[in-house]
Parts: sequence; structure tokens; C-alpha cells
Amino acid sequence: MTDRYAVIGHPINHSKSPQIHAAFAQATGQDLSYTAIDSPLDGFAATVATFRESGGKGVNVTLPFKLEACALATDPSEAARLAGAANALKFDGDRIWADNFDGVGLVNDIQVNLGHALRGRRVLVLGAGGATRGALLPLSAQGPAVLAVANRSADKAHALRADFAAHAALQTGGYAELAGESFDVVINATSAGLSNETLPLPPGLFAPGALAYDMVYGKGLTPFLRQAQQAGVSALADGVGMLVEQAAEAFVWWRGVRPGTAAVIRSLSVPLV
Repeated sequence: MTDRYAVIGHPINHSKSPQIHAAFAQATGQDLSYTAIDSPLDGFAATVATFRESGGKGVNVTLPFKLEACALATDPSEAARLAGAANALKFDGDRIWADNFDGVGLVNDIQVNLGHALRGRRVLVLGAGGATRGALLPLSAQGPAVLAVANRSADKAHALRADFAAHAALQTGGYAELAGESFDVVINATSAGLSNETLPLPPGLFAPGALAYDMVYGKGLTPFLRQAQQAGVSALADGVGMLVEQAAEAFVWWRGVRPGTAAVIRSLSVPLV
């Protein structure tokens, strides 16, 4: 019998997840179907319940339901609990397991696909929202020399430092406080790229040989990546690799088989111009 999975979000017609998981299933010989479900904003729990009752095995969760997904779980992972958000659910009888693979996907893309080791490096994450919360534990686990978070509202960045104090040593503050510092890896976890907004970054932020990484994908050269390019950065990446790598983590969590990711990343990549 074909096992059923889905991605739930609103809106959902832009999602690449069905394409990604279809490629994974074909490559690994897994008998499954994967669809996209558009849930009403006030109907996420009911949408999940209907899918479970119809025999669904698990779901990915995208905006704006990641917080609700974590709250719905009977068994959230530590990563999901600390992030306060989940992007994958697995169903087992009355139990709903939840995890957040966004940060693992980010780390795998940076280190494995892009070849930028994080251990001993100075790493900066821009933004203090859910995307950052999901990334901090996996980034910290790699042993960077510095793991910093900067946000327009310094208070929100400082709140993250307090929330993660038992798990990661964070340097936090506003963008202006970055003046005079430089970083080997700078990750944009804000939504600025979606609104064509330029971040108020001080000069000298990118160290020689730095990687500039924007979690937004499929938009070409975002304002953040353009800023980095103009600052002399040649190593630029968008979030398509992160998207595929987090999907691979969910796939192995559900199926016990790890798919390759390189071909799928290539098929979804757009030029950064």
C-alpha cells in the first residue's frame, strides 16, 4: 500500500516539497505519495486531523503553521521545543511526533554542499525570528568561535540569548553594534529578501573569504546577497540547498532511508544574478 505524506501551509501552491519528495522516493524506491494541502488559517489542527484519519503517515509544515505544529505535538523534539516551531510531524497511533529540521538542513548545506566549515569560525545570523530560532542549536553544535545574532530590535536578539543560555553562548545586539566586527559566515534569516529590503549593515562585516547565505531561495540575487557582492564577497548562496537538505532529513526520519540531494538541488537552483 502506498504511504501518504503531505506538506501543509497557506498559501501552498509555490511549494517545491512535492517535487523534492517525489524525486527522493523515485531515487530510493520508496512507495509513497506526497501532496500539498492548503489549510485555512484557522483550520490547521483540523486539516492535520483529517489527513491522519485518512491514513496519512506524516507531514511537512510551512508558513504560517510551524508554531501551531509544535503546539499540536504530543512528543516534540528538543530542537522543536526550543525553537517553538516544527516543520515536520510523524503520526503513530495517538501520538504526534514533531521535529524541526531547518537548522540541520542549513548546516548540511553550508558545510557539505558549499564546503564552508563552521568549527572555529565567526558566524553571524541576521534576524531573531522563527528561522533563527530553528538554526541556533545546529549551528552552535558545530563549535563556531563566535555565534552572533543581530536584529533591528536588539531586545529580541537579547531574548534569544536568554532563551538559549543553557544550550549555546550567543553574542547578541542590534545591527549598529556590529560596527568594527567581521564574520566568516553571515546568514540572512530575515524576510528582507521577500520585500526587496536592504538591511542596515555596517561596512567591513564580511571577513576575507566569507560566505554570504540568504535563507530566501529562488529569487536570484537578493538585496542581502547584492550587498555582500558589492562588499567583495564571492561566495554567495541562497536557501535552495537548505530547503532540499531539510526535506532529506524529514524523509529519513519518516522512511529510514537517506536520499541523495545534489541532483535535486541542481534542478531547483536559479542563477544568482
